Amino acid sequence: MSLPMPLLSLDGLHLRAGPRTLVHPLSLTIESGEQVALIGASGAGKTSLLHGLALALRPGAGALRFVGQDAWALSHRDRHRLRRELMLAPQHPPLPPRQRVVTAVLAGRLPGAAFGQSLRMLFSPSADQARLAFDALDQLELGGRLWSRVDQLSGGERQRVALARLLVSKARLWLVDEPLSALDPQRAQRALGVLRDAARAQGRTLVCSLHQVELACALFPRVIALRDGHVVYDGPPRGLDEARIAALYAGQSDEGSPPGEAGGDGLGHGRGGLHGHGQGQGPGDGNSDGTGIGIGTGTGTGTGTGIDGEPAAGVDGAPTPPQAMCR
Repeated sequence: MSLPMPLLSLDGLHLRAGPRTLVHPLSLTIESGEQVALIGASGAGKTSLLHGLALALRPGAGALRFVGQDAWALSHRDRHRLRRELMLAPQHPPLPPRQRVVTAVLAGRLPGAAFGQSLRMLFSPSADQARLAFDALDQLELGGRLWSRVDQLSGGERQRVALARLLVSKARLWLVDEPLSALDPQRAQRALGVLRDAARAQGRTLVCSLHQVELACALFPRVIALRDGHVVYDGPPRGLDEARIAALYAGQSDEGSPPGEAGGDGLGHGRGGLHGHGQGQGPGDGNSDGTGIGIGTGTGTGTGTGIDGEPAAGVDGAPTPPQAMCR
């Protein structure tokens, strides 16, 4: 009997931005339905790895296979279709300030939707569509914000809207970048619990980067730790003792990402249509093939499902700093 094919298989995957290495060559597999936490100091390569998994950053070398398909050996059209199977929730969701929350959440249903359905979700959601968005928001304690405008939300509320978008999506792979950075500790744990429970109930695969090491170890059966673009640990949380955690963060600044790391401003600003062109402002060198996400330095552009937005502002409670050890 043949073994089931892994959802993701990375073989010597090397991620770069110009001459700068973001993630050194690595090989790993992620099975369908797995829940994986990425940990490490800012600039360690967590966001870059998530962008690589999201097919938003072309590898400098190596291969990424999604259910056996070598993503970067496919045609642009076929790779665009493959992207419908995954969704990335960035730390600073690019949500249009004048957009209604209901529409921002329903954007998670746009990939693969018929043109008429897309227009309905964007401009005049049906009662069933509004109920779908409300149910996702309500799980994240935001049901009362369904008809609010995005510019009326705090940063933490915007982060939870991005998580609600995941909950309504049909993507098989959920990629989440620092979803708790603008949430108070209690709400952060509740939101993460909702995300994990929904992924399990819907049979989704979840890969989530976190600064909260104790939460990563307590809630995820597999932890991948990165330092300076290298994977230094991959396994169950019980293998991460106090000494290993201390070594992981030793001498590392936790204030922002260095220039060229995927994420930050490259995700914060994006303009594009549903099936038109996307443009990322801020760090970007045109490597964003199809997502409106820029990587590196300069200005990056790409075709695909870009969304006009601004980085989140305001904090919904105090962010939780990295913890010293797993218990």
